[in-house]
Amino acid sequence: MSAQPPSSILPPQAPWDGPDTVFDALAGAWALARTIEGQATMTGTAVFTEVAQDMLKYREEGRIRLADGKEFDGHREYLFERAPGGFVVHFAETRPRLFHAIGIERDGAALAGSAVHLCTPDTYDSSYRFLPDGSFEIRHAVRGPRKDYLSATVFTRQGARPG
Repeated sequence: MSAQPPSSILPPQAPWDGPDTVFDALAGAWALARTIEGQATMTGTAVFTEVAQDMLKYREEGRIRLADGKEFDGHREYLFERAPGGFVVHFAETRPRLFHAIGIERDGAALAGSAVHLCTPDTYDSSYRFLPDGSFEIRHAVRGPRKDYLSATVFTRQGARPG
C-alpha cells in the first residue's frame, strides 16, 4: 500500500475539467481584482446567474481607484451563452450585441481561449485562462487611436483562500 500525502497539501480540485465544462463552472460568486495598467485598479465581486437555459448573466461591481487616488463605485454586465467547446459573450443591452466568441483549448495545466473584437477604430484582443487552482483570468489589450491600455482581471471563487 503506497502512502498518500495528507489532504492538507493536495492541490485544490479545479472545476475546469475540459472546454465543455467551463461554462457550468462559472455559475456563482467570484471575488475580482483588476488592474488597468497605469490608469486604475478595481476590487469587487462578479456573479454569474442563470437567466435562461444555456445563458448566464454576468454582473460585476466594485470600487475603482484611479491613478490620481480618486475612487468611485462601478459596475458592468454581460451575457455569457454556452457554445460547443466554450462560450459567447454578449453586451447586456436591450438587444444583446456580440462582444466575442471564445473557443477553449487545453494549454498545459490550464485551459485558454482568445478572441478579437473591433470597436471601430479600436481593437480589443481578449484572452481567458482557466487555471488549475480554480481561478481564472481575463485580459483585454485595447489598442487604437482612442484607447491604449491593458486590463487584467483575476477571479477567485468567493470565499476561497488564495493559493
